[in-house]
Amino acid sequence: MSLSPRLIAFILSVLIAAISTTFLAFVPNVTTSMMFVVGAASFGGSFALVLYTIEIIVYREVNKMYRTIRKLKLKDFDISRKSLVRENNPLKRLNDEIFVYVVKKQKEIEELKKLEQFRREFLADVSHELKTPIFAAQGFLHTLIDGAKDDEKVRDRFLKKAAKSLDGLDALVKDLVTLSQMETGAIKMNIERIDLRLVVDEVLDRLEKIAHDRKVSFKVKPDNLTEVWVNADAQRIEQVMVNLIENAVRYNKEGGKVIVHFNEEKKHHVISVRDNGPGIPAEHLNRIFERFYRIEKSRSKERGGTGLGLAIVKHILNGHGSKIAVMSKLGKGATFTFKLDKAEEV
Repeated sequence: MSLSPRLIAFILSVLIAAISTTFLAFVPNVTTSMMFVVGAASFGGSFALVLYTIEIIVYREVNKMYRTIRKLKLKDFDISRKSLVRENNPLKRLNDEIFVYVVKKQKEIEELKKLEQFRREFLADVSHELKTPIFAAQGFLHTLIDGAKDDEKVRDRFLKKAAKSLDGLDALVKDLVTLSQMETGAIKMNIERIDLRLVVDEVLDRLEKIAHDRKVSFKVKPDNLTEVWVNADAQRIEQVMVNLIENAVRYNKEGGKVIVHFNEEKKHHVISVRDNGPGIPAEHLNRIFERFYRIEKSRSKERGGTGLGLAIVKHILNGHGSKIAVMSKLGKGATFTFKLDKAEEV
């Protein structure tokens, strides 16, 4: 129930007048006229005093505070002016607004703390990832400068290792630049009608050597599918397929299988990349799309990669209005799934 200052003053004045006349009734020789005059005087004086106290001293100051908070809130939050003036009681209104404001600010503080923690972890990861190839190349080159260059076999071997380290550094920097541009919106998706089945075939051809080295075989399903027309950025979706299929090969068991499966829905094509490797532990599934997140750092280093592939995949698909999902069971492999809009027939 919303109580106005006048209603509060009236109720209190009636109570005071009733109490005054009740006590006066026990005094000897008091007439009805005297009781009426005392009651009226008590009511009038109490009403004026209470109304002044509540409205002038309390409500006016509270309303000043509320107007200040309302200015802040109208800037910070999407709140209609009608809802702000609907409540007559400024004390209740002030309490509600302060509560909402504090909750919002607390969420902002928590988010800033998370971002700060993320920033520290990201800087630590970047410095570590950059340091490894730089130190490796630096060691090989200094060894050559110190005299190993005179031995032709040692020189060639060390130069190849230094070049490999610098190639890894170049790939890492390119991935960092790409990810940064995607997060800031600097890269726009060039959506066009493309045959995703053809894109997958080209990716499988590119990764054939890696798969052969690990004795991993490729399979595209359904077998009789020749075309999959979708609306997508050809270059970026190719990057998605390269990352997903290459990961499926690298983290598969030797002699394993990678299956790319297409499933047609009414408005979308559902694309899945599945392997039958060791799988991903459940506690890691929610974090594998984070930058530089590695399930097993030592094994990941041995198998290459910048640690940014899945983060880039996530951002590319977000740019297509899609999301990527992952399902995995230990010992049975992992499946990455996403959707793309079907292209209209021409």
